[in-house]
Amino acid sequence: MTSTADHSRLRAQLDTLATEAFRSELADIDRLPTAEIARIMNGEDTSVPGAVAEQLPRIAAAIDATAERMARGGRLVYAGAGTAGRLGVLDASECPPTFNTDPSEVRGLIAGGPSAMVSAVEGAEDSAELAAADLDGIGIGPDDVVVGISASGRTPYAVGAVEHARALGALTIGLSCNADSALAAAADHGIEVVTGPELITGSTRLKAGTAQKLVLNMLSTITMIRLGKTYGNLMVDVRASNEKLRARSRRIVALATGASDAEIETALEATGGEVKNAILTIVGQVDAATAARLLDASNGHLRAALQAAAQQG
Repeated sequence: MTSTADHSRLRAQLDTLATEAFRSELADIDRLPTAEIARIMNGEDTSVPGAVAEQLPRIAAAIDATAERMARGGRLVYAGAGTAGRLGVLDASECPPTFNTDPSEVRGLIAGGPSAMVSAVEGAEDSAELAAADLDGIGIGPDDVVVGISASGRTPYAVGAVEHARALGALTIGLSCNADSALAAAADHGIEVVTGPELITGSTRLKAGTAQKLVLNMLSTITMIRLGKTYGNLMVDVRASNEKLRARSRRIVALATGASDAEIETALEATGGEVKNAILTIVGQVDAATAARLLDASNGHLRAALQAAAQQG
């Protein structure tokens, strides 16, 4: 059971965090017209990209290190509690349809397990041991990357995940929204996007959550660019799992090649619907088997495969 002394210690810690600060000028916000509250809230949100921009060198370094690990077969694993954990799970879940990754390649761990996505699991965020057990459950190793996410930068689950992963030789990233955080200190790469006090005191699903979403977008998207999952700004590894994505696949091939609809259909049919392979057969003027071989030899990088096709032609 948590003692009064423990509560006092935690309260003292929260008092030092910018994300928990009370803004007296907003004490009467509930008395304002709805349009005025919306204007204030929108103004608050405009400060987030600037806070992210200040961390771009650290973000870029973390991405390059992540891509290097993943290129040799490692995984990207997010670990967080509450909103931070949900954002990690969200980002991970979008990678398979966008970049055709296997669900095991980018994972999101949330304190308390899958049920915590929709309802709070009491006490889960306070357990570093739970984080270690969750990582052990998926066999974290030296080729993997673990990203601890916590607005406060002190959440035991996130800090514990980073500490345990680092001890196992994994690359670690700590993403927080307060300066001088325990999470950043524990990680190989500390990213501290200082977003300041929230509109609603301590509600870090607001600016802090937005900042975390922006950084996670960068971590996954730019890593996938580095891994050859795009061709220019086209999603050439898109998984066509529904009608919208099948239509998008054809549009991507058209944008990349300028080919006719008939040529595109022929190429996609020959390559089993693989967009990257279809582009290579059209632009590189090779058959489907050769396209598959060239892409395999180039580790999936379409530009390198196109260059190889040109050289052999």
